[in-house]
Amino acid sequence: MSEADGGSSPLTDTVRRKVLGLVGLGARGRLVVVGAEQVRLAAQKGSVQLVLVARDVSRHSLDKVVPVLRARGVEMVEWPSAAELGGAVGRDITAAIGIVDQALARGIRGAVAGAAPAGDATRVSR
Repeated sequence: MSEADGGSSPLTDTVRRKVLGLVGLGARGRLVVVGAEQVRLAAQKGSVQLVLVARDVSRHSLDKVVPVLRARGVEMVEWPSAAELGGAVGRDITAAIGIVDQALARGIRGAVAGAAPAGDATRVSR
């Protein structure tokens, strides 16, 4: 998984705001699924293109979704805060947000990859 925190991560506040803005647009356009359970179900159906996973949620929440994502080969981007992810989609907190639209996933990947140093293969993982 990649990291998206403000301290030691190469992702800047600008990139984080851009990704969260894209996620917010996706939520309004119903191009995302929100919550660990919804992401897990969408991954099982094969409809998730990319997932943002909050790093600060309980291990139980992550254990529901991460194994399914890995088994299906879905790319995951680790995000530092469930509150930050939730705020992008109009909730207090959320453990995971799944991107179901291919074009939106491509835009988010581009924003994350653009923030990574050249040759950094750890930004987005499968």
